[in-house]
Amino acid sequence: FPNLPPIDGVMIGAYACGLRYQGRDDLMLATLAPGSVIAGVLTKSKTASAPVDWCRKNLDRGKVRAIIANAGNANAFTGKLGDRSVEESTRAVAQTIGCNRNEVFMASTGVIGQPMTTEKIVGAVPKLAKLLRADGWMAAAKAIMTTDTFPKVATRQVKIGDATVTINGFAKGSGMIAPDMATMLGFAFTDAK
Repeated sequence: FPNLPPIDGVMIGAYACGLRYQGRDDLMLATLAPGSVIAGVLTKSKTASAPVDWCRKNLDRGKVRAIIANAGNANAFTGKLGDRSVEESTRAVAQTIGCNRNEVFMASTGVIGQPMTTEKIVGAVPKLAKLLRADGWMAAAKAIMTTDTFPKVATRQVKIGDATVTINGFAKGSGMIAPDMATMLGFAFTDAK
């Protein structure tokens, strides 16, 4: 696996909150410096999860301070309970790091149709925030795995003008990108302006 270097303004980490898996990290949090921008590509499925609906609603604002993602429960086909879970989870992150809730984005992957054990996420957020590191990339990549047999990570550095720019990314999903992003999760971070 490549060694993903730190990116200025990004802190990242993982925590085992026990949503479905025991003894392994299943919650990832990345915090970004004030002024960070976000863009996204989301599934076109008409049965998108509550986290996808939340992200779609807030992406046009273009501002981000945190991304939280869990494995073990997709929070899909969960109705109002799923929406409430996203609301409580994003509020916990916003309160912990001191930002607006609409600057917190969420992704969930795992079993479909089961209500989320939201209190496990909300209880884990302050603990996870204390574990964030500039080099927590591999832990985060492993935390979002479901049926994956290994974490998927990549990094590149390029020169843009006089500046060296770093791009780090990780993803989960074995054949899960079709159709139209389906249930794949992928995150890319850069210090490019």
